[in-house]
Amino acid sequence: MRILNRISLFLSSFAPLFLLIILKEIIEILNQNWSINFLNIFLLIFLFILFNLGVFGLIFNIHKIKKSNGKKIKIIFRKNNTDQHFLGYFSLFVLFAVTFEIEMYSMAIIFFLILIFIGIVYIKNDMYYINPLLNMLGYSFYCVNVVIDDKDNELCVFYKGAIEANKEYIILDTFKNFIIVKDV
Repeated sequence: MRILNRISLFLSSFAPLFLLIILKEIIEILNQNWSINFLNIFLLIFLFILFNLGVFGLIFNIHKIKKSNGKKIKIIFRKNNTDQHFLGYFSLFVLFAVTFEIEMYSMAIIFFLILIFIGIVYIKNDMYYINPLLNMLGYSFYCVNVVIDDKDNELCVFYKGAIEANKEYIILDTFKNFIIVKDV
């Protein structure tokens, strides 16, 4: 998988946070609690760009995967693990959205350093399953036992809706920890 795909999936996992900060700052502008200076304008534009890169990157990756050829699988067992990964990100969202003060250089630097540190870990460890935006779009993250080509396998997959056990699905060509399953 190309590095741009990895980065876009990372950015998509933070798209809701970027949107929350942008909305917070727009409310501050409307309430006239915001001073217009280079840093404020630059960061607002930069967050808007990151938000769009994340959303369009996720849409591109999903569309690319859905156009690929799939393989028929039978799901033997499934466990929805969406909640295990979402709450860890939620605390980051609340921390930054509530306390982020865009007009402070130190806060902006710390914010971007934290994003870089998390991005390195996220991409290096293929943590694409941690993505609240996918959950908001209706996808759930499952650990499943499947039969592929008469062999048992354990996979972690995304599915839009609720996966049923003992049912056949199509697994789409994809990359590690970003596997999408669709109905036959």
